[in-house]
Amino acid sequence: MELKKDKSDMKRITKFASCFMGLSHLLFLKDYVKGVFFALCEVLFIVFLPVIVKKIIALVTLGSPHPELPIKMRDNSIFMLIDGILIIAVIAIFIITYILSVKSAQAGYAEYCRTGRLKNQKEAIDSALGKSFPIFGLAPAFVMVIVFVVVPLVFSIAVAFTNYSDPSHIPPNNTVDWVGFQNFVELLGGHNTWSVGFLRIAVWTLVWAVLATFTCYFGGLIVAVQLKEIHFNIAPVFRFIFILPYAVPGVVSMLVWKNLLNGSFGIVNRTLMALHIISQPIPWLGNAMMAQFTCVVINLWAGFGYFMLLSLGTMTAISEDLNEAARIDGANKHQIFSKITLPLVLYQTLPLIIMSFAHNVNNFGAIFFLTGGAPTVSDSTITLAGGTDILVTWIYKLTVNLMKYNYASVIAVMIFIVLAPFAIFNFKNTKAYKEGSL
Repeated sequence: MELKKDKSDMKRITKFASCFMGLSHLLFLKDYVKGVFFALCEVLFIVFLPVIVKKIIALVTLGSPHPELPIKMRDNSIFMLIDGILIIAVIAIFIITYILSVKSAQAGYAEYCRTGRLKNQKEAIDSALGKSFPIFGLAPAFVMVIVFVVVPLVFSIAVAFTNYSDPSHIPPNNTVDWVGFQNFVELLGGHNTWSVGFLRIAVWTLVWAVLATFTCYFGGLIVAVQLKEIHFNIAPVFRFIFILPYAVPGVVSMLVWKNLLNGSFGIVNRTLMALHIISQPIPWLGNAMMAQFTCVVINLWAGFGYFMLLSLGTMTAISEDLNEAARIDGANKHQIFSKITLPLVLYQTLPLIIMSFAHNVNNFGAIFFLTGGAPTVSDSTITLAGGTDILVTWIYKLTVNLMKYNYASVIAVMIFIVLAPFAIFNFKNTKAYKEGSL
């Protein structure tokens, strides 16, 4: 079929390309390489369409219980959920490819209108290979991101809308059902033990994240300022000593402190009693409020070294002329710190403070290896959430101990909703985002 350089031909190109992938390339543009590739994609999709429909139906129903069958032959709702999400990802990729085929046909016709001729096969092959090389080069990474990042993320979110939990809905013995927002209502809007426990842990998680971030940051900043003011050769020795807690693996540090602060035979209590400073052991990890305070203090000991080095590095970039000019104007050390050093250091390190806050919300090791979430509180019998548990450690207990995967997924979704704005803000303020370069 011959082409004319008018709007009717563009509509015809778009119409045929929309009806079947690659049809316009084959009939009008004589671009057989692209046409065969796009047509093959649609043919394969049509061939596997019965399987795709079956998987989508299974995703909607999540199987039916068949107690009369052996366990291995029963419907596994979780496998159906994963397969359905993978099929949706395949459909999304197919739709993107379909759109690209239409745009490719339109671009090919636009080039024909500009040059007045169609490409020969050699030119078409060279053009296709040149333009498709980046696409095929990135395709494996794109597929891996879809399979190993997007699909697990969507699966984790989808579980929040099911009743996937012990004892009645654990495959393959039993099936899982869609329950909508029921789990969210039970955890967020109810007045039961679970909602009370969630509210308590959510509040403590935010308090913990704020205190852990700012104590480490300002603790490291204060130490950095003091070390900068020391004009003796002893300063490097102190820097080395202060960085040791950060250099030691956190698991080791927290387990050591857990033994040191043991209420019955811990070295800290025994030493204080031997020095007659206290008469009774202090329940460092046995009382909820005391244990929370202890977590913040131990985290300060373990984490201030990082911000100390960060602040020292930032302060070396501050021109000494600014400090000298401030001294000439009569400013004391406190004024120089509050008006010059602190604003400049904060400006340089604000994205890292935000990142540290997000890290502390999910700081599993600092809580789990120090206290294990203990001590127990009023709702711990049902929820297993202790007085120092944060949301991420509670997720661990819900999945490993209680097998309440639906509640754990709800909590994971809530954490994502809270942290996503911080991550977006942090990314948007990077130089790579603002200027398009590193």
